[in-house]
Amino acid sequence: MRTILAPLTLTSILIHSINMTRSSPWLPAAEALALMQVRPQTLYAGVSRGRIRAKPDAADPRRSLYHRDDVQRLAARAQGRRSSEAVASEAIQWGEPVLPSAVSTVAGGRLWYRGQDACALSIGATLEDVAGLLWECAPPRLSADEAEARDGMPPLQAGLRALALRAAIDPPSRGRSPQALRAEAAEVVGTLADALIGKVPASAAAQPLHARLAAAWRRPRAAAQLRRALVLLADHELNASTFAARVTASTGASLAACLLTGLATLTGPLHGGAARAVQALVRQAEQSSADAAAREWLAHDRPLAAFGHPLYPAGDVRCAALLGELELPPAFAALREAGERLVGEPVNIDFALAALAAVHKLPADAPLVLFALARSVGWTAHVLEQAATGHLIRPRARYTGPAVAQV
Repeated sequence: MRTILAPLTLTSILIHSINMTRSSPWLPAAEALALMQVRPQTLYAGVSRGRIRAKPDAADPRRSLYHRDDVQRLAARAQGRRSSEAVASEAIQWGEPVLPSAVSTVAGGRLWYRGQDACALSIGATLEDVAGLLWECAPPRLSADEAEARDGMPPLQAGLRALALRAAIDPPSRGRSPQALRAEAAEVVGTLADALIGKVPASAAAQPLHARLAAAWRRPRAAAQLRRALVLLADHELNASTFAARVTASTGASLAACLLTGLATLTGPLHGGAARAVQALVRQAEQSSADAAAREWLAHDRPLAAFGHPLYPAGDVRCAALLGELELPPAFAALREAGERLVGEPVNIDFALAALAAVHKLPADAPLVLFALARSVGWTAHVLEQAATGHLIRPRARYTGPAVAQV
């Protein structure tokens, strides 16, 4: 006999969603069933059909946990009364894609660049090879013969400045052929690379970006792992910085302006700046212990940086590919064990970038530099794709302010 649960309205589902964002993204069966208002068989069917992600409960392997976002999405659909505003709100926060794109996707727990496995590509490809794949052209040259002096500016500041200078004078992207845009894209990415990397020895000036980085940081033994990191970071669907770059592209702005938007968005601590939090947590762990540091962060309502990823419930494959070539320093190994035990989520790519920097004694800002250099290729691919549509991205707001007069 079917158990009748108290009816849930769409509003209560959304309120529950907001409250749950502060805790684990995984729900026990009872909560999943309460949200979906279905029998257990329906929940299990959703899992078997790939509509709901599931994993064993670490506290009791006989039980399963179900991904909150998948459950909420199906629960809201079952209501049959979703408004366009509710659909849009879900799409903005880890919902279904809001724009069609052929550039990249995460499917089956893997990252794919135009249908090719990114981890497999990272075994031997360069960032220039991936640029050719994503831009649908021959691998471009992304480096200049000679970089301009940074005048003592930090890499990020120099990168933002270089793109801003170009954005002020470069022509708009609208109304230009794909061939012209691709040629300019190589120049714009090269401008950013020059600013982020700075001067390198003459022998390395014409080398691929990973070799230029290794020369600039004087870490030749890190070159192969820098190459792999750049390939793994090149694109990642409609992440925040990519979406921002596409919005800018939809206005017809110049390529430099689009990449400037992406770079500015990347700097946030919830995006490309997450590795800095890992570095801070490691320093704290070295002063006490990994377990104590992790518990203190959680006690102060600070989520542990670089643990878990909504698109990779079984673990971030980019992180696994990069960590597979590294021997973790003791502090990182201890933090990984403590964090995964306390949070119940595996480490992600931000942890791997921080570990890579520590292993090779790279500059503190190396993770963000790697992220920015690599992702500029992905931003460009999305900008080219958006420019080809000729459409303006202009969502509507769901007004929640004071009541307005009805005319």
